[in-house]
Amino acid sequence: MRWSGQTIDAQQPDALPGLVRLHDLVRSVRTPEFADVTFHEILAKSALNRVPGASRMQFGWTVNPYRGCSHACAYCFARPTHEYLEFDAGDDFDRQIVVKVNVAEVLGRELAKPSWHREHVALGTNTDPYQRAEGRYALMPGIIDAFAGSGTPFSILTKGTLLRRDLPRLAEVRDAGVGVELAMSIAVHDPELQRSIEPGTPSTAARLATVTAARDAGFDCAVFLMPILPFLTDTKAHLDRALGDIAAAGATRVLYTALHLRGRVKPWFMAWLEREHPDLVPRYRAMYYGRNAYAPRDYRQWLGERIRPLIRAHGLRRDDEDPITGGVRSTGAPAGQSAAIAAMPAAGSVGPDALF
Repeated sequence: MRWSGQTIDAQQPDALPGLVRLHDLVRSVRTPEFADVTFHEILAKSALNRVPGASRMQFGWTVNPYRGCSHACAYCFARPTHEYLEFDAGDDFDRQIVVKVNVAEVLGRELAKPSWHREHVALGTNTDPYQRAEGRYALMPGIIDAFAGSGTPFSILTKGTLLRRDLPRLAEVRDAGVGVELAMSIAVHDPELQRSIEPGTPSTAARLATVTAARDAGFDCAVFLMPILPFLTDTKAHLDRALGDIAAAGATRVLYTALHLRGRVKPWFMAWLEREHPDLVPRYRAMYYGRNAYAPRDYRQWLGERIRPLIRAHGLRRDDEDPITGGVRSTGAPAGQSAAIAAMPAAGSVGPDALF
């Protein structure tokens, strides 16, 4: 991929709202290999992000090598975080991708400080570290090496099959005694629907193959079957097929929860629904009315009663049900904290310093 000569609007505040005031250097790049996507390369001042205690997440630190995500999932909870850069939460989130080109070097320095206590760090909690741009920028190998060099345990949640590139390196880190946890997000097991609602993601089959590759490399690998979309992916046939595929891929456990729609995600998702499934719009408006972010309690109870026997039938492990959200609680999470919340910043609870 040739990037020289592709620089546009470098260091122009009007072209890069919010970026120039936050970072010392901005270079914007376009390339024919990524149609309609602009990459804003920045020199990050920090890599580790402290998660505020009020966020209800079970981990205290995150690293986000990218901001925005070309996976373009219509339901993505992280869309509102792009507004901290004065981008919009819709099309800009999919097409204006911020790349922290020096993130590995900065992370290495931060992890080497005497004050660092080797606390668990999570990747993939906001935007995907293995989205397509990682194939060009290759930030993750340096990040993995930084964790390995400091003995810091970490976890990766991704939809990106490029994880397979780094499995040998991750296995070496694990075998050296550093904790490594892997999870793959695979929400939709209908090919046509998957291409419509997650247009920038690898196929479901490719992600399942990545789960198998992780298992072959000796890792436990969870699958996040989330969000489950009311009236679209909650049929018994779809759930049974999904769980069968997940079990066949070798996943060690499955985590599920129903769709939730927060803030600016709701109008973006509803616009997609109006285009693709207009007959469902009244039913969704009845469920996700006003400020309500979660599916109604009776729906969540119905979903749990439907999916739990299927999880058992396919020999998969699941975590305890969360009484607040109706989803599942991740291992070690306190009561009232769901796996979905543990992997996703709650709207309004995490400020911009924790997300960059």
